[in-house]
Parts: sequence; C-alpha cells; structure tokens
Amino acid sequence: MAIQSKITFTAPTSEKSVKELITVLTDLYLKNRTRVSRAVYLTLFVALLGRIYHAISEQKAAAIQQVELLRRPGTTSKDDNTKTRKRVEINREFFRNLLRLLKIVIPGWRSKELRLLISHSVFLVVRTLISLYVAELDGKLVSSLVRGKGKAFFKGIIWWMVVAIPATFTNSMLSYHQCKLALQYRTRLTSYLHNRYLQNMTFYSLSALDDRIKNADQLITVDVSRFSNSLAELYSNLAKPILDMIIYNYSLSRSVGGEGLFMMSLLVQISANVMRALTPPFGKYVAVEARLEGEFRFQHSRLIDNSEEIALYHGHETEKDSLDKGYFTLIKHVNRILRRRLYHGVMEDFVIKYFWGALGLMLCSVPVFFKIPGQALRGMGDRTESFVTNRRMLLSSSDAFGRIMFSYKEITELAGYTSRVSSLLSVMDSIQAGHFEKALVSSASGNAAILNGRGDVTESSEIEFTNVPIVSPNGDVLVEKLNFSVKPGKHLLIVGPNGCGKSSLFRILGGLWPVYGGIVRKPPYGDIFYIPQRPYLSRGSLRQQIIYPDGIREMRDKHVSDDDLLQTLRTVDIQNIVDRPHGWDAEEEWRDVLSGGLQQRVAMARLFYHKPKYAILDECTSSVTLEIEKAMYDNAKALGITLMTVSHRRSLWRYHDDILQFDGQGNYIFTQLDAEKRLKLEDEKEELELQLRAVPDLERRLQELTT
Repeated sequence: MAIQSKITFTAPTSEKSVKELITVLTDLYLKNRTRVSRAVYLTLFVALLGRIYHAISEQKAAAIQQVELLRRPGTTSKDDNTKTRKRVEINREFFRNLLRLLKIVIPGWRSKELRLLISHSVFLVVRTLISLYVAELDGKLVSSLVRGKGKAFFKGIIWWMVVAIPATFTNSMLSYHQCKLALQYRTRLTSYLHNRYLQNMTFYSLSALDDRIKNADQLITVDVSRFSNSLAELYSNLAKPILDMIIYNYSLSRSVGGEGLFMMSLLVQISANVMRALTPPFGKYVAVEARLEGEFRFQHSRLIDNSEEIALYHGHETEKDSLDKGYFTLIKHVNRILRRRLYHGVMEDFVIKYFWGALGLMLCSVPVFFKIPGQALRGMGDRTESFVTNRRMLLSSSDAFGRIMFSYKEITELAGYTSRVSSLLSVMDSIQAGHFEKALVSSASGNAAILNGRGDVTESSEIEFTNVPIVSPNGDVLVEKLNFSVKPGKHLLIVGPNGCGKSSLFRILGGLWPVYGGIVRKPPYGDIFYIPQRPYLSRGSLRQQIIYPDGIREMRDKHVSDDDLLQTLRTVDIQNIVDRPHGWDAEEEWRDVLSGGLQQRVAMARLFYHKPKYAILDECTSSVTLEIEKAMYDNAKALGITLMTVSHRRSLWRYHDDILQFDGQGNYIFTQLDAEKRLKLEDEKEELELQLRAVPDLERRLQELTT
C-alpha cells in the first residue's frame, strides 16, 4: 500500500512539472517571438542560398562531365583544334566582360535603357502584388462557396474580372518591356560595334591580317541579337522569381508563422539530402554507356575499314561473335541503368510529389489547428479561405524557387554570348593598337624578326619607299628591301608575275597593311585613289556609283552638278547609261546590270570626279578598247593625276615614265621607261623565242636526213 500510494503521489507531480516547463517555454517564446522570427528568416535565407549554390554546382558539374565525354576518342568527329578552344565558365572573367557590355548597352543614368529597366522592374513588382491579391481572392471565393453565400461569391467573381484588367495589362507590358529592352540593347551594341568595326580599316585588318575572329559578320548580326535577347530575358527570369519568393514567403510567414515555414524547409532539406545520398551515380553510368556505345561503333567501323582482309580470311563468324559480345555488354549495362532508374523514380516521385506535398498541406493547415498571433479564424469559411490562400502562395513560392535553381542554363547561354561579343571587342582593341595574330606558313617561320618589326610612315607630297620589306598575307617576305620613288607628274608602270608583291605594295600605300620596316613617305589617304580590275559598285543610285564614297551632300559641297557628272561620263563614252527610267536616281544591282567593260568605265569616271593627286590602276582597262583606254589615260593626265599602273598590256607603256619590274624571286628593277625601245626589244625577244621553239623540229629533221 505504501508503494502504491507513493506512485500515485509522484505521477501528478511529474505531469505538472512538464506542463509548467512547456508553459514557461511558450511564454518565453512569445516574448521573444520577433527575435526568433528574424533568426528563422535569416536561417531560411542562408539555406536558400546554399540550396541554389548546390543546384547550380550540380548542373555545372554535369556540363563539365559532358564536355569531357565529348573529348574522349570515339565520341566526336571534331579535330584536335577544338581541344584548345576556350571553355566558357561563369567566373570572374564572365562578370568583367558582362560589366563591360552593360556599360555599352546602358551608357548612363539618364539613358532610355535605364528608364525602361526601372519601368520593367515596377511592373514586375505590380505583377507579384496582383498575384498575391489573386491568391487572397481565390481563398475568399472558395470560402464563399463553403459558406453558401452566393452574393459574396458573385461579388468575388466581379472583382476577379476587374483585377483581370490590370493583370492582363501588366503581363502585356512586361512582354513589351522585355522585347523593347532587347531591341534597345541590340541597337546600342550594334551602333558601338559598327563605329569600332568601320574605324581605321578595322574591318579589313580583322579578316586579312588577323586569324582570331573567323566570322565577324555572324558576331555582329546574330550573336549580338542573341546576347541582347538573353540579357533581357534573364533579368525577367531572375528578378521575378526572386521577388516572388521574398513576397510570398513573407506573406506565408505572417499567415502560418515563420516557425512552420522553417520546419517545412528543414524537413525538405533533410529529405533532399537523404534522397541525394540514395541516388545512384547516374553520371558515372552515362559515362560508361557512352564508352560502350563508342566501342560498339568502333567495332563496326573497324569491320568496314578491314572488310576485304576479313573476307579473305573468312573471319565473319569471329567478327560476329565480337560484335555480339560488344552489343550484349552494352545492353546489360543499359538494363542495369533502367533498373536503377526504376527504384530511383519510385523514391523520387514519393518524396517530391507525396511527402513534400503532405508537408505543404500540413503547413497550409497550421492556422486551422493552431492559433497564430494576429489571426482570428472563427468559422469553417475562414479556415477554408486561409488554407486555399496559403496553398496558392506556397505553390507560387515553390515554382519561383524551381525557376531560380534551374536558371543556370540561361546564365550559361548568356555567358557564351558574352564571351563571343567580348572577344570581338578585345580583338578590335588589339588590332587598333597595332597587334596582329595570324597563322603563318612554315616558310615564314624564319621571318619573325621582320614580321615583329615596324617601319615609319611620314606624310609627303610624293611617294617614296626606302628599305621597305614587302610581305605576303601568309608571312613570306617577297622583297626584303624595296626602294623606289614616284614624284608628281612621273607616271609609274609596275609589272611582274603573280605573287611577286604588287598587291602588297598597294595595300601598304592604301594604309591597309602595316609597314614592317624602313620608311614610307606618301600623301594622305585622300590624295591616293585605287581602282581594281573589278571595281566595287555599292548599293544605291547611279549617281552614287560615280561619286562613291561621297554622298550627295559632299558632292554639293564640291560644287559638282549632275551636268558635270554627265560630262565625266561622256569622257569615257558611257553617257547613255543615264537614259534609263529615273535617270541619275535609278537604283539597280549594278554589278549584275553593267558589263565588265562598263564597270571599268564607271570606275574611271569615279576617278575623274574625285581628281586625286595619285591613282593606282590595277588592270583597270583590261575590258575596254584601245580608243577608250587612250581617252582615259589622256584625261587623267590632263587632270594632273599621277598614275601608278599594274598591267601587262603593251599599249599602256607609252603613258608612263618609269617602270618597277619584279622577277618573282625577291629581286626587282626600278628604272626609267623608254616605251619605244622596250617595244622593239620585246618584239625581238618574241621573234627569238619563236625561232628557239623551232630548233627541236629542225634538229629532228636534220637527223632524219643524215640517217
């Protein structure tokens, strides 16, 4: 009895002490609830950052592993040059390049782009607030249904339709702002690139003197557009989910308490870690599968490559056994992966769809079963309203969290476009600083000293080359030291075989190529005009073909009228091309409309319009008659233009005073030209060559007669 009385005496005391402890802890928590909530929010924020970081790291590791798989033998058909290609990463260099491009597309605080960005941000906030109100309105509609209040329900429907007006307008404005931002970004970047690309002959140097950029046209047209769209989309796809998570989680914490939100996040994190620990190494399985696929494909390739030898040895049965073995090894591994995916799929579906779904239901039901400070749920309708609203906010917050986690792909795409556009800017900076990188032929490897050197270019009224090396596009030194001069009024004829350095000489005069040594004295660019064998005809009117690269305003400033242009056309006997519909304002694809001879006459008319001090004529009369050729050269001399002609036509010799002749072996002759004497020597040379060609026939005939 004593023992029994003792037991009945101590049990109530123990229960009372536990209740008192719970009461004390509850009072302590309620007194410090604000501090605890802040700590909970901070912990949730840190956990969120950690979760996002791990998700991005996993996707990044998977991308790296895929790249490594492609690099293995038998998995790719690309050559070894792709292995040295720079891999795009989200690192400090990416952010530095992105910041440089952002300074271009958003040039200042008062720019239109920044105003659009601020307006876009405002509409993002408005859309999130409208979504929050729609969640509350959804809860009220369900509450009205549960309570059976038809009037309140239809009133809610009316409000639903009213809210649809600003909601649809906000969604349309968001799409408009995103497209407008992308268009403004592209406009700014394209304008900036055009200014740099068409400055100081960069467009030519980029293609002819440097190998780092292979497709500048695609970079400026396609990649700039993709970068602009990606940048505009990424802001919406990141800013909206981040804003949604902040607002929805704050509203959820007020409705269900920060404690419930923290507990749910903790359980989700624990279950995710358990699921990750139980997940099979699918990355390793895929790597093995890719290796087995490669081996199986290689066996078939080897069978095709050695089909004749195998057929002669009658080894088809052995090869069949080898192929079957490779195939069944692959299938065995694939079946193993399928079984692992089955077990993992069951676990993943259970955890994500049902366990996490049950946690969400429990979180949304907290205000129904527990009293939350600041809330008073009096009836079934209030509880239903609270549950539906909380559930909708929880789903929206979860969706925003998922979009943030899987935004790594979009950031990677932006990094790729950023890298390509930034590389174009960097190469243009390097070229404008005088640095070029070009793959040279093997014979040019010993010319590094010459190629790394630079000569001096000074402005003068005459053209003079002093110890200037002439270099080919591949880096071969065609002439080690070239010396010649052209004084005003002294016309120069340049002859030589193909590849001897004539074009390189003209490119140096035009400022297209660097001077690798020596001294070049030449007039400014505006005093030298170049006419190739096939002249360039621009898009535009007939008038623009004559005055190119001038425009109509420059033509008027020179006090040149259409009648003056017509007189220029009469000089080359093509005045009839104006007698077409719209006359001078006619626009055609002139390269297709005009014949080769007419194009060369248009080019000479262009020369007579500009009236430069020096003209470089590169086989520019090859398609015209001798009469027109004479008229062209006589008129050019009458205008005071000093001519430098490249041609093999003897009819042009009499129009020149000096000759620069290359032999194609690195040697040259610069001397005065006596046209008549040279013509006689050429005739004698041809006669002797003709006689020499007849010598073998004469010797053979003589041998026949003596035998």
